Amino acid sequence: MTQHFPRAAGAVHVPPFPPDMQVAALCWRKRKGRKEVLLITSRDTGRWVVPKGWPIDGLNAPQSALREAWEEAGVRGDADKARYAGQFCYDKVLDNGKELPVRAELYKVRLRMEDVEDSYPEAHERKRIWVAPRKAAKLVDEPELQDILRRL
Repeated sequence: MTQHFPRAAGAVHVPPFPPDMQVAALCWRKRKGRKEVLLITSRDTGRWVVPKGWPIDGLNAPQSALREAWEEAGVRGDADKARYAGQFCYDKVLDNGKELPVRAELYKVRLRMEDVEDSYPEAHERKRIWVAPRKAAKLVDEPELQDILRRL
């Protein structure tokens, strides 16, 4: 079940955040003249996703998204250079087994090779891959995220 949530274009959320909002990082780089995006596996199902999570107290939305990208994928981006890229909705399965409709605000950030580290908090819990945006769109499940990736 997806829901659409209105949002002012270009606005950056600052705390307090809506309770159904997550933040996500669309990390990309150029390699051999071609764009690649970073996907990681989710811890519970192993499906391909972008780094995402709940907003972090004391951080704005892009800062929170990039903190998630560090913890889940080992990338360090500059939140000041992150740009709002859109939103996507999905049903998050909670620890109690219930599903919660969630809206994830996506922030795009370009990375350099030196921004990627092999040692990071969730390195042993996830896999990561760099793929062309169109291939990434085929690997993720969320239709709105697929559309964003195809347009990248």
